Amino acid sequence: MLSRTTDPLPAAHDRVYRALRARIMHGELEPGTALTLRGIGKEYEVSMTPAREAVRRLVAEGALTLSNSGRVSTPELSNERIEELAALRALLETELASRALPRAHLALIDRLNSINSEVAEAVAKGDAVSYIRRNLEFHRTLYLRAQAPAMLAMAETVWLQLGPTMRKLYGKMRQGKPPQSHRLILAALRAGDEPGLRLAVRTDVTQGLRMLAT
Repeated sequence: MLSRTTDPLPAAHDRVYRALRARIMHGELEPGTALTLRGIGKEYEVSMTPAREAVRRLVAEGALTLSNSGRVSTPELSNERIEELAALRALLETELASRALPRAHLALIDRLNSINSEVAEAVAKGDAVSYIRRNLEFHRTLYLRAQAPAMLAMAETVWLQLGPTMRKLYGKMRQGKPPQSHRLILAALRAGDEPGLRLAVRTDVTQGLRMLAT
């Protein structure tokens, strides 16, 4: 077994990057949470170099912010930034859904319905992280059928930047049931209704975020 200091850099930094990226995207960290290279290295049992490289990549993606003093933290988004990212979600995700529609077979719709049941369970338990994770899984599962990997990668970068904010949003909403728009998405897929699908997706990805910007 390799020691912490002899971990191959590409493997070590990629492992830390992927783990931190998932935590941020799924809202495990609140906005403004401070991180240190020493703390990251200790948590993931790597040296400072792979920890630094993982942080560098996440800062480049907008998942973390780096202040002039060198403080690393999860982003605290302004109202203007939330509006911008909500608009990006609306543009990217309605197009992904539209492209996925011709390939939305019954097995896919059944899978989406199953994921939505898991979303409902997370809501009922008040589990914010599970809710965000399952919600993103619902969207990703649909968008994979679009066969537009570059567009999906852009959407995932937006999700990554919004992860901590989505955690904040869930706490503000204190909802007791899953999003109605998911059921509208499923209904539109079953009916082959492209305008209805685009409207349901746009509503789903913008309505909650714009609550934070008011």
